[in-house]
Amino acid sequence: MSVKRIGVLTSGGDAPGMNACVRSVVRTALYHGIECYGIRRGYNGLITGDIIKLDEKNVSHTINRGGTILYTARSKEFLNEEGQKKAVSTCKFLGLDSIIAIGGDGTFRGARALSKWGINVVCIPATIDNDISCTNYSIGFDTAANTAIDCIDKLRDTMQSHERCSVVEVMGRNAGFLAMYVGLAVGATAVLVPEKEIDFERDVIEKIRAARFNGFTHYMIVVAEGAGSAADIANKIKDSIDLDPRVTVLGHIQRGGTPSGRDRVNATKMGYLAVELLLAGKTNRIVCTKAGTFTDVDIDEALQMQKHIQSMEVDVMAAMTGI
Repeated sequence: MSVKRIGVLTSGGDAPGMNACVRSVVRTALYHGIECYGIRRGYNGLITGDIIKLDEKNVSHTINRGGTILYTARSKEFLNEEGQKKAVSTCKFLGLDSIIAIGGDGTFRGARALSKWGINVVCIPATIDNDISCTNYSIGFDTAANTAIDCIDKLRDTMQSHERCSVVEVMGRNAGFLAMYVGLAVGATAVLVPEKEIDFERDVIEKIRAARFNGFTHYMIVVAEGAGSAADIANKIKDSIDLDPRVTVLGHIQRGGTPSGRDRVNATKMGYLAVELLLAGKTNRIVCTKAGTFTDVDIDEALQMQKHIQSMEVDVMAAMTGI
């Protein structure tokens, strides 16, 4: 497969490290004598022709920047066949023979739609939720986790001072990977995730009581947004044991900020591998990590996979909270 022009886009929710990945794609393409074009605002940019040529200067000093210099958006028009035809027409008009799409499951489904119209595609997982089934790690997770940990550590200082209970809601959409990781890292009293059925008395109230019996006077409850509202959890705690928790919703602050070293390096490796896959004649692939190595998997196969929270993490959390 001859590769002359590559288009790169970021789609869905932004994640720290996306810029490092775009930079890697551009520099690797130029290293091989391939032109690279940035598609702005995701698949919507393919439909509207919002595309710019990228070179070393465009991506200089972006490895340390959060967000995405290409912007991101979700395109309703691209979900239907007419929108996809417009995107394919743009690719043909500009001579884009390959597309590298950086994002989550929705981004991958969009790339698969393009591939069915004859466009070569390779995807790179980037989401702070780390819920991509085919990969152990997605770009942005490490930075988001560290941001949440830093915020909760600071929050704990004031909670200890006032002997209070704090309920903190972290992002993750319908997945609890971020919440579980953060909860383990901050030594939470309890962690609620959507993958595990919640028995409120057992999973929250009894853990607060156990902490009190062990001499603690402050309590940290971490809630994944998919497991329920932090405000609702706080109200239930108050109703059950007459404790008045303080609620903190970290929200989109977790998506921003300077990417961590891990996110920068992984993003760079993934961007490099994506270009190399295209040069090797591979298409309809997702770059992923398995057992600490970088590899790739077919998009159709990947979208059928399911990802579960590690049972060891659940067991460790149970041991750490004494229940």
